[in-house]
Amino acid sequence: MPSAITAFLEKARSSSLSIGQLTFSGFLCVLAVILVMGIANVVAVRHIDMTFVELQRLQAVGDLAENIDRRLGSLRLAARDYVADPDAQPEKVSEAAAALGDLLKENRIELALEQREMIDGVDARLTAFREGIARIAALIAHRSALLATLPRLQQNVESAVSEMASMAIAKRMFQAQNEVTAALLAHDAMRAEQAARDMRAIPIDPPALRLAADTYADAIIAVSTTERQVADLDREVLGAEGQQIGRVTGLLRELTTRRGRQLSDVFAATLTGARWQSITLGSAGVLIGLMAALFVVRRIVRPLKAIARAIHALAGGQPQTAIPATTLNNEIGDIARAAEVFRKTLVEADAAREAAVRALAEQRLAEESYRKLFEGSIDGIYVTTPAGALLNANPALARMMGFDTPEHLIQATLDISKNIYVDPNARLEYQHRMERDGMVREFEYQVYQREQTVLWLSDSATAVRDENGVVVRYEGAVRDITNQKRAEAAVREGRRLLQQVIDTVPAVINVKDTDLRYVLMNRYMAGIFGIEPGEAIGQTTGELMTRYGASKTDSPDKRVLATKEGLGFYEEEYRDASGVMRQWLVNKMPLLRADGEVENIVTVALDIGERKRSEHEMRKARDAAEGALRNLRETQNSLIEAEKLAALGRLVAGVAHEVNNPVGIGLTVASSLERRVAKFAEEMARGDLRRSSLIEFVDANRDAASQLVANLNRAAELIQSFKQVAADRNYSDQRVFDLADLTEQVVMSLKPGLRKQKLTLAVDCRPNLTMNSYPGPYGQVLTNLLLNSVAHAFPDGTGGAVEIKVRESGVGYVEILFSDNGVGMTPDVRRRAFDPFFTTRRDQGGTGLGLHIVYSIVTNRLGGRLHLHSEPGQGTRIQIILPRTAPPEMAAE
Repeated sequence: MPSAITAFLEKARSSSLSIGQLTFSGFLCVLAVILVMGIANVVAVRHIDMTFVELQRLQAVGDLAENIDRRLGSLRLAARDYVADPDAQPEKVSEAAAALGDLLKENRIELALEQREMIDGVDARLTAFREGIARIAALIAHRSALLATLPRLQQNVESAVSEMASMAIAKRMFQAQNEVTAALLAHDAMRAEQAARDMRAIPIDPPALRLAADTYADAIIAVSTTERQVADLDREVLGAEGQQIGRVTGLLRELTTRRGRQLSDVFAATLTGARWQSITLGSAGVLIGLMAALFVVRRIVRPLKAIARAIHALAGGQPQTAIPATTLNNEIGDIARAAEVFRKTLVEADAAREAAVRALAEQRLAEESYRKLFEGSIDGIYVTTPAGALLNANPALARMMGFDTPEHLIQATLDISKNIYVDPNARLEYQHRMERDGMVREFEYQVYQREQTVLWLSDSATAVRDENGVVVRYEGAVRDITNQKRAEAAVREGRRLLQQVIDTVPAVINVKDTDLRYVLMNRYMAGIFGIEPGEAIGQTTGELMTRYGASKTDSPDKRVLATKEGLGFYEEEYRDASGVMRQWLVNKMPLLRADGEVENIVTVALDIGERKRSEHEMRKARDAAEGALRNLRETQNSLIEAEKLAALGRLVAGVAHEVNNPVGIGLTVASSLERRVAKFAEEMARGDLRRSSLIEFVDANRDAASQLVANLNRAAELIQSFKQVAADRNYSDQRVFDLADLTEQVVMSLKPGLRKQKLTLAVDCRPNLTMNSYPGPYGQVLTNLLLNSVAHAFPDGTGGAVEIKVRESGVGYVEILFSDNGVGMTPDVRRRAFDPFFTTRRDQGGTGLGLHIVYSIVTNRLGGRLHLHSEPGQGTRIQIILPRTAPPEMAAE
């Protein structure tokens, strides 16, 4: 038995099956596997299809529930509109109910038994809904009939009320009627009914009015009753039935969902079984396929590889290589025998190739000469077919089109009319001329470069025809004229821009030739003549102005032609097209040719009519302003003098108060002394004078004399200080003075006023600071600063502190620091503090000149400078730097 199997295998190995037989055997094995897998898949797919159909039916049931809900929503919305809007049409409700009923009838047959029962429940609810709608329609019709009678009944009430003698009853009736009308307009049935009952409760004597009012009130009550019935039906029937239908559709969805989950589980189990079945059968098929593939490789692929290696050796220059498998009696043997024939033919072809190589060398020599001419040309040379294929191109053309080599250009150009030409119609015109003339000369068109840059080319080409006269290709040369075209476009654009620019200039601009005819004119000048700029070209000024009866001399243009130089600016005037005399500031310049002769005359003119009028108005305004300035300066000087006098008056009042104290004390002491002397004289006359009385009298006189001397000295010092301050205020000459003494004198004269304001004044002045300056202006500065602090730094009278520090500041200068702890200044007030007439207390009599006088005296009279530092709530600090010797120029002032 083993020997028989071995013999069978040996016979199988030695047999020569054809490639067709081997392929058919493998195909049968694969087909068997596919057939088995197909049958199994058909069974599984049939089961899946039944499950899927059931799922689709459940999906249709879900869609039906959604449609029922949507149609029910439309029905309820239509019913709501019908109930709420008296003018709504009942047909919409009927149409919505009919649509829902049709939907239930159409889908009932396709449903399962339990689902049909649910749909029948929806149909029954829909019938009840329709009956409710019918009852509401009857009530609405009744309400409409009642509302139709209301205007007549209302008119009867109004007529009866207008005839009533009691105005109070008539007023109450009108109020009740207005309340009813307002409630009806607001669709408030309860309010309207209550207003009608109130109307019935009004005591009315005339029977006619009583009858009209009761009838009107009964009608209103009937309307309100009908409204309530409609609302009750809407709530009890329409709302309840709609909710029941919604519950039924909800149960239908729930049933559908539950059945869908069951089918999904069955569907998943079926897919799992089909997957494992496919895996098993597929694995078996793969094994069978691998076995068939191994058999095919052994009987077909290996012999073919051996033949392929022999053929590669032949191709590698080994013509003596033997071809295997030439003895097989199948297609592989045929291939091997054909390869053997090819080997023999190849040997014979080697000899023929040697001869061809020699002929090719000669041809290449001729082509090399043509190639040098072809590649060395600076113009682009091309060969194309009439269909648009680029056959050949030289390097110049490739560079022109943005490519590195002609090969890249040829590969990128599939159709010249689509890839190269910007305008395909230019290609059609090119072909038309080739057909008609057989050539083109200097044919210009636009092409796309590689980077989509547009070039202008000038093309000269010839058509090459075959023996039948048909054009087979075009041979030509192109020249890049892009720069030339750009220059021409730039010239045109320059002309256009020039015209646009001069058209926007609000001045006369024109250019004339040597015949004094216009070659260019802007729109502004054309408007002067009442024409368009193009209409003036070729005409003279006289011809243009003759049209409206005016004239203008040409002598300036003739002088330019004669002198060949510009005239400079000059003024002239002439009338425009509207007859208005216009004044101009004109300049004319020649444009010279290369030989120095005048080619054109350029004229530019500005309308100075408005300037002339403005100059006249400005002269008048300047004269008026100078007069006003003089008046203002006189007024300012008067105000400054008044401010100085006011400050001096306040100084006098303070000094008078200070002098009054020692003088009053002295007067009291003198009066007491006078009484004591009279008493002493009486005692002497009576002879009762005793030694003790004499001693007492002497001691009292001594004390009184001391008090009188002290107070009179105090009064004398105050008066002397006042005299010195007053003298300094009125003394305008420069003198040497001690700064500490002068400061103390000024402060002493102002202390009484400060005490009234509850202010404390601290002075820290270094002694022996002498100045050669103006004491009066300096005192004016301190006075104004102190009075300004009293008025502005402490406006509410709460009191505060003022401090003055005087010290040296470098060589030849002194520094006065004036500060207070008052309310301070805002940035805006600080910025304008020294401006004349600026004040924050104008409503309390402030003039706004106090700090301005300080600034003027310090910077002008005393030759110094000052700085202001202030912040809101942080007080004010003024730093004054003065030279110890006033400058000569300041003294001269």
